[in-house]
Amino acid sequence: MAELRWHPLLQQWVVVAGHRQERTYKPPASVCPLCPTRDPAHPTEIPDADFDIAVFENRFPSFVESPPPPEVVGTSLSPVAPAQGVAEVVVYSPDHDRTLAEQPVEHIRKLVEVWAHRYEELGRRAFVKYVMIFENRGEAVGVTLHHPHGQIYAFPFIPPIPEREIASSRAHLEKTGRCLLCDVLSHEERPATVPGGSSSGPSAAKRPGNAGIAGANSATRVVVSSGSFVAFVPFFARFPFEAWVVPRRHVPSILQLGNAQRWDLASVLKQLLMRYDALFGVRLPYMMVMHQAPTDRPPEEYPECHFHVEFLPIQRTADKLKYLAGSESGAGTFITDMSPEEMAHHLRQAGG
Repeated sequence: MAELRWHPLLQQWVVVAGHRQERTYKPPASVCPLCPTRDPAHPTEIPDADFDIAVFENRFPSFVESPPPPEVVGTSLSPVAPAQGVAEVVVYSPDHDRTLAEQPVEHIRKLVEVWAHRYEELGRRAFVKYVMIFENRGEAVGVTLHHPHGQIYAFPFIPPIPEREIASSRAHLEKTGRCLLCDVLSHEERPATVPGGSSSGPSAAKRPGNAGIAGANSATRVVVSSGSFVAFVPFFARFPFEAWVVPRRHVPSILQLGNAQRWDLASVLKQLLMRYDALFGVRLPYMMVMHQAPTDRPPEEYPECHFHVEFLPIQRTADKLKYLAGSESGAGTFITDMSPEEMAHHLRQAGG
C-alpha cells in the first residue's frame, strides 16, 4: 500500500505506506543490509565487496515509480492519489561505524557530487516535482539501520514546508527585488548589536547575560565560514543547536555550485558535524534536509529559491532530548530552551 490522502484542513498530502511497518529494524552489524556483500550466499543490498558511495532504491519505499491504484475511493472533500515517486538510500561508505562527521573532506566532496547527480537525474522525471535529500541520524531520531546513510525522496508534489518557504521568498523578491535568504545571510554576518543600537564589543560582552557570547564573534550566530559557505544558528532557530549551511552566492540548487563551492560545502559540513559530535561528546542525533528549487520547472523560473542545508538536532543537553510535544506538533509553534546566540557560542567552543 502506497497512496496519497488529502488533508483538507491543512491543505496538504499525507502519504500512507502500510508496508513500511515490516521494514528491517536495527539488525546486528553481522547481518547489516547496508554493508558490502562479503559472502555471495548471503547478499546484502549492495552486491559489491567494496565501494565508495552506494545509491539504490529503498526496499520499503514511501513512494514508488509505478504505484498501484489507491485502496480506497476518494471524495471531493478528501481526494486520494497514487504515491508515485522515488525513494532512494545513499550509503555513505562501506564502513559500518564511520559517520559522515568522521569521513575526510575528500570523501564528503564525492558525496556532494552524488547528491548533485541524483537531484539532476531524478528531477528530469516528468512526475517528480521536488527532490529532497536528507539524513536521519541517531536512534533518538528513529533510524532503523545503524549503518550511516542518507535518503532521497522524489516527490510528486512540492512538500508544504518548502512550498511555504518558496511563497515567502517570492513575496520578498517581489516586494524588495532581493532574495530573502541572501538578506537573512547578510543579517547573520553583519556586526552584532546590543540593546540600544550600539555594536557589540568588549563592553557588551561584560554585560549580564552577554558574557562570552555577544563579543565572541562579530556575527554572534555564525559557527563556521569559508570562502563561499557559512554555517550559522539562525536568529529564529526552532531546534536545539539548529544550524543552516548557506552559500554566499545565490544559487537555486546544488547543481549550480561550481567546483570550488562544492569543496567549500564539503569542508563546512565536516567542520559543523565535528562540532556537533564534540558538543556533548556523543554522536549528536539530528535531521539534515536540503532545500532547493523544485524540479517541475527550469531553475531560472525559481529566482526566489536559494539552496541551503538545514540541520535539526533534537538533543538539548548532554542527557536531555527536545521532544516535539503539544505546542510544536499540535500548534506548529516551536519553543526553544536556549537562545540561538548561546547555541552558536557553544558550537564555536566545541570546535576548540
